[in-house]
Amino acid sequence: MMIRLRQLLPILFTLVILGLATWAVAQEFKNYTFQDFLDSLAQIPPQQKLGSIVVTFIGYLSMTGYDWLGFCYVNRMLKLRHIIETSFISYAVGNTVGFTLLSGTAIRYRFYSAFGVPPFDIAKIVAFTHLEFWLGMLTIGGFIFLLDPLNLSDFLKFPLGSVKAIGILFLLIVIIYFTFSIFCASKTLKIKGEELKFPSFGLSLGLIVASLIDWVLAATVLYLLLPEMKISFLGFFGIYVFALTAGVVSTVPGGLGVFDYAIAHLLAPFVPKPELGAALIAYRGIYHFLPLIVAVVLLLGREWRHHVK
Repeated sequence: MMIRLRQLLPILFTLVILGLATWAVAQEFKNYTFQDFLDSLAQIPPQQKLGSIVVTFIGYLSMTGYDWLGFCYVNRMLKLRHIIETSFISYAVGNTVGFTLLSGTAIRYRFYSAFGVPPFDIAKIVAFTHLEFWLGMLTIGGFIFLLDPLNLSDFLKFPLGSVKAIGILFLLIVIIYFTFSIFCASKTLKIKGEELKFPSFGLSLGLIVASLIDWVLAATVLYLLLPEMKISFLGFFGIYVFALTAGVVSTVPGGLGVFDYAIAHLLAPFVPKPELGAALIAYRGIYHFLPLIVAVVLLLGREWRHHVK
């Protein structure tokens, strides 16, 4: 009974957070009807929507860098088209459905094992891609919160007085990580006869660059859908990074509700709420559900070809 309860607690926690976030978003937009958002959605210029779709495509293509660096880490390489296909489907499903540790791992194992990659190497690549995300989040979030371009603490009523404290903490963790990468890169840990080593300093820098490109492109997708604002892209990027970080920490799939509330609350002084709500709806559709549809088509096509053979 206790084991079952422990297994259910993370799910219950996620559902509670999702419920609270949904309620908060509803409160944020309670004075507007769904038709108001549809009207605002129709008013987003077609070229901005098209631009967001193009940037989304480039963004998901850039995520290939995560898996490519993972293959560099295990000192093995596949044809680039195989890495692109697997990476795209993994992230398109994981970003929307959530539970990327399970969904992304299952897809990578299914695809990469078919290409002859040993199971332990796949496990190392999966672990490496998750390391990439967290290292990137801590580094980018650390610098953004340290700079605090819009003084986020004033918007958030932050108890510590400033989000700079979070930035310093994040960067301290990154510094500790890089210290280990310098002094422990040559050391290996053996697990059932397989070697596991710490990523090199150069590879770790590559992780951060890949993450920065990914996050900037993702933020640009939403930025293009918003009306003209009196804040710089750096200021907007700070809000986006905070919202994305909150969504990740919440464990809610795709940060649904949590990310949206943070964006809605922090951008409210700069963007009329109907336009803001419409931009968030379009962002979810373009950045999450459009890639998911393409990924499902690719996945079904690949399985059909496999069974035909």
